[in-house]
Amino acid sequence: MLGSTHGTLTTDFRARVVACGEEPHAAVVSLPTATRRGGLDVSGRPLHLAVPDLDRFFRPRSVAVVGASDSEGRPNTGITRQLIAWAERVGARLHPVHPARDAVFGRPCVPSVAALPEPVDLAVLLVADPLPVIEELAEAKVPFAVAFASGFAETGEAGAVAQARLAAAVERSGVRLLGPNTNLNAFEEFRDDLEGPAIALITQSGHQGRPLYALQELGIRLSHWAPTGNEADLETADFLAYFAQRPEVGAVACYVEGLKDGRSFLLAADRAARAGVPVVAVKVGRTEAGAEAAASHTGKLTGADQVVDAAMRQFGVVRVDGLDELQDTAALLARARPPRAEGVAVYSISGGTGAHFADLATAAGLSLPTLSPAKQDELHTWIPGYLNVANPIDNGGHPVGDRRGRKIIDAILADPSVGVLICPITGPFPPMSDRLAQDLVDAAEATDKLVCVIWGSPVGTEDAYRTTLLGSSRVATFRTFSNCVTAVKAYLDHHRFASGYRSPFDDAPRTPSPSFRKAQNLMRPGRQLSEHAAKQLLRTYGIRVPREQLVTSAAGAVRAAGPVGYPVVMKASGPHLTHKTELGLVKVGLTSASQVRDAYRELTEIARFESVDLDGILVCQMIDRGVEMMVGATHDALFGPTVTVGLGGVLVEVLHDTAVRVPPFGEKEARDMLGELRGRALLAGVRGGAPVDVDALVEVVLRVQRMALELGDDLTELDINPLVVLGRGHGAVALDALAVCR
Repeated sequence: MLGSTHGTLTTDFRARVVACGEEPHAAVVSLPTATRRGGLDVSGRPLHLAVPDLDRFFRPRSVAVVGASDSEGRPNTGITRQLIAWAERVGARLHPVHPARDAVFGRPCVPSVAALPEPVDLAVLLVADPLPVIEELAEAKVPFAVAFASGFAETGEAGAVAQARLAAAVERSGVRLLGPNTNLNAFEEFRDDLEGPAIALITQSGHQGRPLYALQELGIRLSHWAPTGNEADLETADFLAYFAQRPEVGAVACYVEGLKDGRSFLLAADRAARAGVPVVAVKVGRTEAGAEAAASHTGKLTGADQVVDAAMRQFGVVRVDGLDELQDTAALLARARPPRAEGVAVYSISGGTGAHFADLATAAGLSLPTLSPAKQDELHTWIPGYLNVANPIDNGGHPVGDRRGRKIIDAILADPSVGVLICPITGPFPPMSDRLAQDLVDAAEATDKLVCVIWGSPVGTEDAYRTTLLGSSRVATFRTFSNCVTAVKAYLDHHRFASGYRSPFDDAPRTPSPSFRKAQNLMRPGRQLSEHAAKQLLRTYGIRVPREQLVTSAAGAVRAAGPVGYPVVMKASGPHLTHKTELGLVKVGLTSASQVRDAYRELTEIARFESVDLDGILVCQMIDRGVEMMVGATHDALFGPTVTVGLGGVLVEVLHDTAVRVPPFGEKEARDMLGELRGRALLAGVRGGAPVDVDALVEVVLRVQRMALELGDDLTELDINPLVVLGRGHGAVALDALAVCR
């Protein structure tokens, strides 16, 4: 296990030779990635991710260590020694490079990259300024390099400029670079005596990966570790896409402080989803404090957390909050077979323990099916009749100490409604706990269903735990109720997601619709459109708006009211005009020509008083029945266009009851968005109200998505609020709209 090597820097090669530390205070300056992507959607964004051939990175045939040292007391000496050991383990030839040394640790040393005796697959740069070396590596056609140097974007503006220069040089060179400001975790020694699917690890902070590296001590196999650091070139997405195609990888565990390129991450997650490889991630930035800390650590955009959450869910990435959850969830997903059923049976020797766990499991959304009367009768063959065996199953304690214990477990696992058996053991009580643990392990070996055990002892040195449970590759063992619930929920959710996954990129539009050209003519760069112009934009994409006319005189308003149909609504319309109601610029329920005439005069007077620039007054059809919703689109700094749906009117501001998706997505995702809303019951009708036209609402969401994709960055914000959803079969009408152009 490699420790931190922060220390005094030396000055005997080019510039100062740098130390490799456990904590990469990383930052990223994004660079153009189009040359590494293929296939574009309608907005010109990539549909495919070019996966680098990282085989030669992790298992190179030959390695150059630029800045190698064997002088005791210098940081690079320890790094060189560890790299030599790693190269021997992977079967690579290692060549020290140093202009002032003939040999390093007895190995011949060459003065420069150009003097290397053979082509190398990987160059490890132990220099403070890797930029000049990158140019040498390009001339030598070295495919991969690692830069440990710090002092880049994590240090502020000057460092960011230096990193931008490095990134540009790497892009020109064709060399793929890990770092800068990374560490030695990629060259860790992994145990080779463990079997089964492995966990591949991606971390932006080396220290945060330590708990997962230690999983090997519990018998869980690890295959790779990518400490991405500042991600000037190689990023989380590159390693995720690569690991997803490795046959030995059963799951990918990520610690992410900030995403360099949200689109690339989703393309990599899509590749993992297609391959059925689960991805579990801790993503820093749920809170304002967390986001600020992540920014200071990585210099990256953390992204609006609701968008990050939604994007990860869309592509099956399991997001967890802590490193302990990351360990347990990744370990379960890597090793457990697909479920035969989604029902969870809770089996315990204590009614209180079973009830407690059942509450937690049910609250998390796990299904605890009531066992059939026949199954309960069977269980009562071995369990006293006064105990509850409906689920949770309480055996009263004594049956676990004899032959009845295994029979009970087998009977539960034989129930077709049960896919997961969970047995919480709150503390050791030998010899019964020893026998219970062994029965669970034996039963797990004989079934294709998941058996989970929670060993609640705070000690953890008991033989039943250390030897029996941890010695089994079939039993998933946890130390806390909450981690077990989180992992089992993720396990069932992942397999449900994977069984029906269809990549949204396969159906993403590649050519503009006929509406696109018309919409372009309505855009006004750098301006917010008037309500009238915004509604015209909606019309081009087939989104229904009320009957209305834009007028510039009181007489014109009266003439318009007839064909629009009384009663009418009158509203001021002008660019950069928001919150019309608060300014008194909306009049509703007008039923006569005189009211229309008076309303026109009043609206124009208020507009003059408030210095509002008008393009006219809208005379609109009045629609006062239905459920008010909002549908909008905005541009996220990480992911590009996003689409939001929620309760409309003032409720969206008060309750923040919204759901978000990142395009492209299909009808199922649009319907899932509605299902996430706390106020979704309004759509089904409440207090005798009729159900509304959910199909029409879904169609509006999909049309807004198309608009967001086609107009891309040119449409920075779209807000349809309220969108009144009428009764079933009667559609949805956009009563107001705001659109902002880039």
